[in-house]
Amino acid sequence: MRFICPETAMTTRIDQLARPKPNLLKFPDRRSVYWLDELPAETKKTSTTGFELTPRLEQLAQSKQPSRYLEESRSQERVVSAAALKAHPSQRVCSLALPRLPAKGWQPDRPLLTTLSAAVKSARASPRICQLAQPKHVKMMSTNLSAESSVHTITVPTATPSARVLQLASPKQVHPQHVLARPVSWPIPKHVLKASASNRLHDLARPKTRQALFEGYDPYRVTPAARAATASPRLLELSLPLPRKCKG
Repeated sequence: MRFICPETAMTTRIDQLARPKPNLLKFPDRRSVYWLDELPAETKKTSTTGFELTPRLEQLAQSKQPSRYLEESRSQERVVSAAALKAHPSQRVCSLALPRLPAKGWQPDRPLLTTLSAAVKSARASPRICQLAQPKHVKMMSTNLSAESSVHTITVPTATPSARVLQLASPKQVHPQHVLARPVSWPIPKHVLKASASNRLHDLARPKTRQALFEGYDPYRVTPAARAATASPRLLELSLPLPRKCKG
């Protein structure tokens, strides 16, 4: 049995991985589209791949022939018949051949730069036009803008509110029996810290035990006490429908 040292085997593997990859681009004229480990032996100097076309491919490779009716339908000179030379258009054809007239009252656009007449240039505004040209004054509120600063000063005229306005402007009062929310943390009395639960509280604190469905529990069974129960007047009152939903 031959013994191989691990270090020698590791060195051999490292040397194998350290070798550069072969340059596969030194054969640009590969003879096949598939990747081959070795190129086939060259028998001829020309390419060994032969291309053969099927009859259908040769038919599709042919250029499209012009139509036989192309020369007749697209001739430059056409013969006009004698009847067409002697034809006269009717009144309907003449009316249809006329261009469409603009609508009634249509006016062309005014030019951008109009020439002002001498009367317009020497016209003076009347007192009424000067009055209409003044800005509208606000009676309830006036705004004063100082030339030195951009701060607006608003002047509001003084007015006496009525009793109803004062009543509506008063804030809503808190109810006399309103209790504020308790704080998040509050001191606990000493007697509460020393209190101990009674046997009754322990009984009430226990969760109600029920049997599972596979143990014989029937959720639809009604107890005898519920069968003999009588509704109180309050329950009868609550069970009545609303008057607006009653018909008739």
